[in-house]
Amino acid sequence: MSEPFGPAAEGVRTRLFQVIFESDTPLAKGFDIVLIAMILASVLVVMLDSVNHLGAAYGEWFYWLEWGFTLIFTIELLVRIYILDKPMRYLRSFYGMIDLVAILPTWLMLLIPGAQTLVIVRLLRVLRIFRVLRLMQFVGEGRLLVDALVRSWHQIFLFLFTVFLLVTLFAALVYMIEPDEAGFTSIPIAVYWAIVTLTTVGYGDIVPITPMGQAISTLVMLIGYSIIAVPTGVFSAEVIRSIRADRYSDQACPGCGHDRHEKRARYCLKCGTWLDEETPDPNAR
Repeated sequence: MSEPFGPAAEGVRTRLFQVIFESDTPLAKGFDIVLIAMILASVLVVMLDSVNHLGAAYGEWFYWLEWGFTLIFTIELLVRIYILDKPMRYLRSFYGMIDLVAILPTWLMLLIPGAQTLVIVRLLRVLRIFRVLRLMQFVGEGRLLVDALVRSWHQIFLFLFTVFLLVTLFAALVYMIEPDEAGFTSIPIAVYWAIVTLTTVGYGDIVPITPMGQAISTLVMLIGYSIIAVPTGVFSAEVIRSIRADRYSDQACPGCGHDRHEKRARYCLKCGTWLDEETPDPNAR
Protein backbone atom coordinates (compact mmCIF):
# COMPACT_ATOMS: atom_id res chain seq x y z
CA MET A 1 0.00 0.00 0.00
CA SER A 2 1.05 3.66 -0.32
CA GLU A 3 3.58 5.18 2.07
CA PRO A 4 1.64 8.41 2.89
CA PHE A 5 -0.66 6.36 5.12
CA GLY A 6 0.47 5.46 8.61
CA PRO A 7 0.79 1.87 9.85
CA ALA A 8 -2.67 1.89 11.42
CA ALA A 9 -4.30 3.26 8.26
CA GLU A 10 -2.36 0.77 6.16
CA GLY A 11 -3.66 -2.05 8.33
CA VAL A 12 -7.23 -0.87 7.87
CA ARG A 13 -6.79 -0.54 4.13
CA THR A 14 -5.23 -4.00 3.88
CA ARG A 15 -8.07 -5.50 5.90
CA LEU A 16 -10.70 -3.75 3.80
CA PHE A 17 -8.97 -4.89 0.62
CA GLN A 18 -9.08 -8.51 1.78
CA VAL A 19 -12.79 -8.20 2.63
CA ILE A 20 -13.91 -6.35 -0.50
CA PHE A 21 -11.67 -7.70 -3.24
CA GLU A 22 -10.98 -11.22 -1.99
CA SER A 23 -13.23 -14.06 -0.83
CA ASP A 24 -10.94 -16.40 1.09
CA THR A 25 -12.34 -15.55 4.52
CA PRO A 26 -15.84 -15.97 5.99
CA LEU A 27 -16.08 -12.20 6.47
CA ALA A 28 -15.23 -11.54 2.81
CA LYS A 29 -17.75 -14.11 1.65
CA GLY A 30 -20.38 -12.64 3.95
CA PHE A 31 -19.71 -9.17 2.56
CA ASP A 32 -20.13 -10.37 -1.03
CA ILE A 33 -23.31 -12.29 -0.21
CA VAL A 34 -24.87 -9.25 1.52
CA LEU A 35 -23.79 -7.05 -1.40
CA ILE A 36 -25.36 -9.39 -3.96
CA ALA A 37 -28.57 -9.60 -1.92
CA MET A 38 -28.78 -5.79 -1.85
CA ILE A 39 -28.15 -5.59 -5.58
CA LEU A 40 -30.97 -8.04 -6.28
CA ALA A 41 -33.25 -6.20 -3.84
CA SER A 42 -32.55 -2.84 -5.49
CA VAL A 43 -33.31 -4.25 -8.94
CA LEU A 44 -36.50 -5.84 -7.60
CA VAL A 45 -37.60 -2.47 -6.20
CA VAL A 46 -37.18 -0.81 -9.60
CA MET A 47 -39.09 -3.63 -11.32
CA LEU A 48 -41.98 -3.49 -8.85
CA ASP A 49 -42.10 0.30 -9.11
CA SER A 50 -42.71 -0.07 -12.86
CA VAL A 51 -45.97 -1.96 -12.16
CA ASN A 52 -48.68 0.71 -12.22
CA HIS A 53 -50.81 -0.37 -9.26
CA LEU A 54 -47.78 -1.16 -7.09
CA GLY A 55 -46.12 2.12 -8.02
CA ALA A 56 -49.28 4.02 -7.13
CA ALA A 57 -49.65 2.25 -3.77
CA TYR A 58 -46.02 2.04 -2.64
CA GLY A 59 -44.26 4.58 -4.83
CA GLU A 60 -42.94 6.60 -1.90
CA TRP A 61 -41.52 3.49 -0.23
CA PHE A 62 -39.85 2.44 -3.47
CA TYR A 63 -38.43 5.94 -3.87
CA TRP A 64 -36.74 5.99 -0.47
CA LEU A 65 -35.58 2.39 -0.74
CA GLU A 66 -33.90 3.17 -4.04
CA TRP A 67 -32.14 6.20 -2.55
CA GLY A 68 -31.05 4.09 0.42
CA PHE A 69 -29.53 1.46 -1.86
CA THR A 70 -27.84 4.15 -3.95
CA LEU A 71 -26.23 5.78 -0.90
CA ILE A 72 -24.95 2.42 0.31
CA PHE A 73 -23.51 1.55 -3.10
CA THR A 74 -21.98 5.03 -3.38
CA ILE A 75 -20.24 4.62 -0.02
CA GLU A 76 -19.07 1.16 -1.04
CA LEU A 77 -17.55 2.53 -4.27
CA LEU A 78 -15.80 5.33 -2.34
CA VAL A 79 -14.33 2.73 0.02
CA ARG A 80 -13.10 0.71 -2.95
CA ILE A 81 -11.42 3.83 -4.33
CA TYR A 82 -9.91 4.63 -0.93
CA ILE A 83 -8.23 1.25 -0.41
CA LEU A 84 -6.64 1.07 -3.86
CA ASP A 85 -3.32 2.72 -4.62
CA LYS A 86 -4.37 3.49 -8.19
CA PRO A 87 -8.16 3.85 -8.16
CA MET A 88 -8.45 5.31 -11.67
CA ARG A 89 -7.15 2.04 -13.04
CA TYR A 90 -9.96 0.27 -11.25
CA LEU A 91 -12.61 2.73 -12.46
CA ARG A 92 -11.52 2.06 -16.04
CA SER A 93 -11.83 -1.71 -15.57
CA PHE A 94 -14.99 -3.72 -16.30
CA TYR A 95 -16.10 -4.02 -12.67
CA GLY A 96 -15.14 -0.43 -11.95
CA MET A 97 -17.27 0.92 -14.78
CA ILE A 98 -20.18 -1.30 -13.72
CA ASP A 99 -19.87 -0.06 -10.12
CA LEU A 100 -19.91 3.53 -11.33
CA VAL A 101 -22.76 3.09 -13.79
CA ALA A 102 -24.79 1.26 -11.12
CA ILE A 103 -25.12 4.41 -9.01
CA LEU A 104 -25.36 7.02 -11.75
CA PRO A 105 -29.02 6.46 -12.78
CA THR A 106 -30.40 7.42 -9.37
CA TRP A 107 -28.24 10.53 -9.18
CA LEU A 108 -29.22 11.40 -12.75
CA MET A 109 -32.85 11.13 -11.65
CA LEU A 110 -32.37 14.54 -10.06
CA LEU A 111 -31.82 15.93 -13.57
CA ILE A 112 -33.58 13.45 -15.86
CA PRO A 113 -36.96 12.06 -14.70
CA GLY A 114 -37.26 8.32 -15.25
CA ALA A 115 -33.51 7.71 -15.38
CA GLN A 116 -33.77 5.40 -12.35
CA THR A 117 -35.08 2.61 -14.59
CA LEU A 118 -31.55 2.29 -15.96
CA VAL A 119 -30.57 0.93 -12.55
CA ILE A 120 -31.29 -2.52 -14.00
CA VAL A 121 -27.63 -2.45 -15.06
CA ARG A 122 -26.88 -3.30 -11.43
CA LEU A 123 -27.68 -6.88 -12.30
CA LEU A 124 -24.22 -7.04 -13.89
CA ARG A 125 -22.74 -6.60 -10.43
CA VAL A 126 -24.17 -9.99 -9.51
CA LEU A 127 -21.29 -11.43 -11.54
CA ARG A 128 -19.36 -11.08 -8.28
CA ILE A 129 -21.13 -14.23 -7.14
CA PHE A 130 -18.54 -16.19 -9.11
CA ARG A 131 -15.91 -14.97 -6.68
CA VAL A 132 -18.08 -15.84 -3.66
CA LEU A 133 -18.70 -19.40 -4.86
CA ARG A 134 -15.04 -19.84 -5.82
CA LEU A 135 -16.04 -20.21 -9.45
CA MET A 136 -13.60 -17.66 -10.84
CA GLN A 137 -12.34 -20.28 -13.27
CA PHE A 138 -15.68 -19.88 -15.07
CA VAL A 139 -15.05 -16.14 -15.32
CA GLY A 140 -11.67 -16.97 -16.78
CA GLU A 141 -13.32 -19.27 -19.29
CA GLY A 142 -15.74 -16.48 -20.13
CA ARG A 143 -12.78 -14.24 -20.81
CA LEU A 144 -11.46 -16.89 -23.18
CA LEU A 145 -14.66 -16.52 -25.18
CA VAL A 146 -14.34 -12.73 -25.21
CA ASP A 147 -10.69 -12.95 -26.30
CA ALA A 148 -11.64 -15.38 -29.07
CA LEU A 149 -14.44 -13.06 -30.21
CA VAL A 150 -12.07 -10.08 -30.32
CA ARG A 151 -9.49 -11.97 -32.37
CA SER A 152 -12.06 -13.27 -34.85
CA TRP A 153 -14.04 -10.05 -35.32
CA HIS A 154 -12.41 -9.30 -38.69
CA GLN A 155 -13.60 -12.60 -40.16
CA ILE A 156 -17.02 -12.30 -38.54
CA PHE A 157 -17.41 -8.71 -39.78
CA LEU A 158 -16.54 -9.79 -43.33
CA PHE A 159 -19.03 -12.63 -43.05
CA LEU A 160 -21.82 -10.36 -41.77
CA PHE A 161 -21.07 -7.81 -44.47
CA THR A 162 -21.39 -10.53 -47.12
CA VAL A 163 -24.68 -11.67 -45.59
CA PHE A 164 -25.92 -8.07 -45.65
CA LEU A 165 -25.11 -7.82 -49.36
CA LEU A 166 -26.97 -11.07 -50.09
CA VAL A 167 -29.96 -9.94 -48.02
CA THR A 168 -30.12 -6.62 -49.86
CA LEU A 169 -29.87 -8.26 -53.29
CA PHE A 170 -32.57 -10.84 -52.54
CA ALA A 171 -34.78 -8.14 -51.02
CA ALA A 172 -34.47 -5.94 -54.11
CA LEU A 173 -35.22 -8.92 -56.34
CA VAL A 174 -38.36 -9.90 -54.41
CA TYR A 175 -39.48 -6.26 -54.29
CA MET A 176 -39.38 -6.19 -58.09
CA ILE A 177 -41.23 -9.50 -58.48
CA GLU A 178 -43.95 -9.32 -55.84
CA PRO A 179 -47.07 -7.14 -56.19
CA ASP A 180 -47.96 -4.51 -53.61
CA GLU A 181 -50.77 -6.61 -52.14
CA ALA A 182 -48.14 -9.13 -50.94
CA GLY A 183 -46.85 -6.47 -48.55
CA PHE A 184 -43.53 -5.70 -50.26
CA THR A 185 -44.21 -1.99 -50.54
CA SER A 186 -40.58 -0.86 -50.21
CA ILE A 187 -37.06 -2.24 -50.29
CA PRO A 188 -36.53 -1.75 -46.50
CA ILE A 189 -39.62 -3.91 -45.84
CA ALA A 190 -38.26 -6.47 -48.29
CA VAL A 191 -34.92 -6.39 -46.42
CA TYR A 192 -36.82 -7.12 -43.21
CA TRP A 193 -38.48 -10.10 -44.92
CA ALA A 194 -35.12 -11.34 -46.24
CA ILE A 195 -33.50 -11.18 -42.79
CA VAL A 196 -36.44 -13.04 -41.17
CA THR A 197 -36.31 -15.67 -43.91
CA LEU A 198 -32.51 -16.04 -43.89
CA THR A 199 -32.49 -16.57 -40.13
CA THR A 200 -35.36 -19.09 -40.56
CA VAL A 201 -37.47 -17.24 -37.99
CA GLY A 202 -40.44 -17.04 -40.35
CA TYR A 203 -42.89 -14.64 -38.68
CA GLY A 204 -45.27 -15.03 -41.59
CA ASP A 205 -46.42 -11.40 -41.57
CA ILE A 206 -44.99 -10.88 -45.07
CA VAL A 207 -44.74 -13.76 -47.56
CA PRO A 208 -44.26 -13.95 -51.33
CA ILE A 209 -47.33 -15.01 -53.32
CA THR A 210 -45.79 -15.51 -56.76
CA PRO A 211 -44.07 -18.78 -57.75
CA MET A 212 -40.81 -16.93 -58.44
CA GLY A 213 -40.93 -15.18 -55.08
CA GLN A 214 -41.60 -18.47 -53.30
CA ALA A 215 -38.66 -20.07 -55.10
CA ILE A 216 -36.44 -17.23 -53.94
CA SER A 217 -37.73 -17.73 -50.39
CA THR A 218 -36.75 -21.39 -50.54
CA LEU A 219 -33.28 -20.47 -51.76
CA VAL A 220 -32.85 -17.86 -49.02
CA MET A 221 -33.88 -20.35 -46.31
CA LEU A 222 -31.44 -22.97 -47.60
CA ILE A 223 -28.66 -20.38 -47.63
CA GLY A 224 -29.61 -19.41 -44.09
CA TYR A 225 -29.10 -22.98 -42.87
CA SER A 226 -25.81 -23.36 -44.72
CA ILE A 227 -24.15 -20.15 -43.53
CA ILE A 228 -24.75 -20.74 -39.81
CA ALA A 229 -21.67 -22.96 -39.68
CA VAL A 230 -19.32 -20.28 -41.04
CA PRO A 231 -19.05 -17.91 -38.02
CA THR A 232 -19.38 -20.88 -35.67
CA GLY A 233 -16.32 -22.54 -37.19
CA VAL A 234 -14.26 -19.34 -37.09
CA PHE A 235 -15.21 -18.64 -33.49
CA SER A 236 -14.64 -22.24 -32.39
CA ALA A 237 -11.13 -22.22 -33.85
CA GLU A 238 -10.28 -19.06 -31.91
CA VAL A 239 -11.71 -20.53 -28.70
CA ILE A 240 -9.52 -23.61 -29.06
CA ARG A 241 -6.51 -21.38 -29.65
CA SER A 242 -7.37 -19.34 -26.54
CA ILE A 243 -7.72 -22.45 -24.38
CA ARG A 244 -4.30 -23.67 -25.46
CA ALA A 245 -2.76 -20.28 -24.71
CA ASP A 246 -4.53 -19.74 -21.36
CA ARG A 247 -2.02 -18.98 -18.65
CA TYR A 248 -3.79 -16.49 -16.43
CA SER A 249 -4.76 -16.39 -12.77
CA ASP A 250 -7.49 -14.41 -10.98
CA GLN A 251 -5.31 -12.77 -8.32
CA ALA A 252 -6.57 -9.27 -7.52
CA CYS A 253 -4.07 -6.39 -7.64
CA PRO A 254 -3.95 -4.32 -4.41
CA GLY A 255 -3.19 -1.25 -6.49
CA CYS A 256 -5.99 -1.18 -9.04
CA GLY A 257 -8.09 -4.30 -8.39
CA HIS A 258 -7.27 -5.83 -11.77
CA ASP A 259 -7.64 -9.62 -11.56
CA ARG A 260 -6.18 -10.96 -14.80
CA HIS A 261 -2.48 -11.70 -14.56
CA GLU A 262 -0.19 -14.39 -15.81
CA LYS A 263 0.18 -17.15 -13.25
CA ARG A 264 3.88 -16.38 -12.74
CA ALA A 265 3.40 -12.61 -12.65
CA ARG A 266 4.81 -10.73 -9.67
CA TYR A 267 3.75 -7.24 -10.71
CA CYS A 268 0.38 -5.99 -12.00
CA LEU A 269 0.35 -5.63 -15.78
CA LYS A 270 -1.94 -2.59 -15.49
CA CYS A 271 -0.29 -0.47 -12.80
CA GLY A 272 2.94 -2.25 -11.85
CA THR A 273 1.97 -2.90 -8.22
CA TRP A 274 3.71 -5.78 -6.39
CA LEU A 275 1.17 -8.61 -6.24
CA ASP A 276 2.48 -10.78 -3.41
CA GLU A 277 1.05 -9.25 -0.22
CA GLU A 278 2.85 -11.81 1.96
CA THR A 279 6.37 -10.72 1.00
CA PRO A 280 7.81 -7.22 0.49
CA ASP A 281 8.60 -5.90 -2.96
CA PRO A 282 12.33 -6.55 -3.53
CA ASN A 283 12.55 -3.47 -5.77
CA ALA A 284 10.84 -1.14 -3.30
CA ARG A 285 12.92 1.66 -1.90
